[in-house]
Amino acid sequence: MPAGTLYRGREGMWSWVAHRVTGVLIFFFLFVHVLDTALVRVSPEAYDDTVAIYKTPLVNLMEYGLVAAVLFHALNGLRVIAVDFWSKGAKYQKQMLWTVMGIWAVLMAGAFYPVLQHTLRELFGS
Repeated sequence: MPAGTLYRGREGMWSWVAHRVTGVLIFFFLFVHVLDTALVRVSPEAYDDTVAIYKTPLVNLMEYGLVAAVLFHALNGLRVIAVDFWSKGAKYQKQMLWTVMGIWAVLMAGAFYPVLQHTLRELFGS
């Protein structure tokens, strides 16, 4: 390839990738959620078994991952809107990404105990 045509993959590319990955993960969660909710009409016993699986520590960690995906996708989506519709958005897109990451980290730290309290109590006691 001629010099200068290869995209080097800076912050903008990684935020683009993370936005798509989190979007797919959220879609997958919604798809599974619709299926498991529909299960209650087919077999209430199977639905109860499925809900019991959801109360395990592994699934609780996955719920924390879901919170992480939804928060990042939402915050990065606002950043994408700013880049697209603010005349200086492209100039400040890197700073906005780091701001999004900082807000995301603070919110994830705040969500740690509320989301994982069931697992923490199960593993370490009350």
